[in-house]
Amino acid sequence: MTALDGVDAEFHSGVTALLGPNGAGKTTLLSLLSTARRPDTGTVRLLGEPVRGRAATLRVRERIGVLPQAFGHYPRFTVREFVEYAAWLRKVPTRERRDRVREVLRLVDLERQADQRMGALSGGMLRRAGIAQAMVNRPALVLLDEPTVGLDPAQRVGFRTLIRDLGERAAVVMSTHLAEDVAQVCDCIHVLLEGRMRFSGTAAELCAGRDGDGEVNGPALEAGYLAVVEQSGVRV
Repeated sequence: MTALDGVDAEFHSGVTALLGPNGAGKTTLLSLLSTARRPDTGTVRLLGEPVRGRAATLRVRERIGVLPQAFGHYPRFTVREFVEYAAWLRKVPTRERRDRVREVLRLVDLERQADQRMGALSGGMLRRAGIAQAMVNRPALVLLDEPTVGLDPAQRVGFRTLIRDLGERAAVVMSTHLAEDVAQVCDCIHVLLEGRMRFSGTAAELCAGRDGDGEVNGPALEAGYLAVVEQSGVRV
C-alpha cells in the first residue's frame, strides 16, 4: 500500500496546514519531515540540506521540534521535569538547560504549573506542555499532529494564539482536519487526499474555489476543501 504518491511540496516560515481526512497521508508526511522514517523513493530536503545518511539526519533532527497527536510522558513527572528531560534528549547544553526550560514555560504560560505533575494537567495544559517540549531546543521547524484534538472550544482558541505566535519564531507544519483551526492560524495550506497533494496555496485561494465572496473563515474554507475533494473524485 502506498501512503504517499508523488508528493512534491515546500514548507516555508509561518504556519502551514496539512488538511485532509483520516488516512490521507498527513501523519506519514510528518514522519518523513521529522526524519522518523525515510522515503522509499524521492528526496526529503530539510533546513537547507538533503537528509541522507546518519550524520545529516542527526544534524537536522537537532533543529526540529515535534508534537505528536498522542505524546508519551510520565504522569509523575512535573511539567519542569518533563521539559528538562526533552531538553536533555535534544542535547541542549547543560549550562543552558534551566534557562531554556524557564523560557518555554513562560512562552506557553505554564510558569505557575511548573511544579505540577503531568498526570494532573487539564487537556489544554497538557498540550501546552507538549508545545514547550517541542520548543525547548529552539527549533527552526516545528511539526504538530492534530494539536487541538480533544480540546474544548475555549482551549482551542487559546491554542490557536499559541500556534500563531510560534509561527513567528519557526516554520510550523500543522496536520489537521479542522477547517476552523486552519482559517484562524495558517498562512499556507496543502490538501492531501489518498496520499496525493490536491491543492497548495493560501487560505484565500482555497476559499476562492467555492461560490461566495472569498471571505476566509471556517465554513468558507470547508466549502473550498470540499470543492477540491469533488474535483479530485476522491470519496471521503
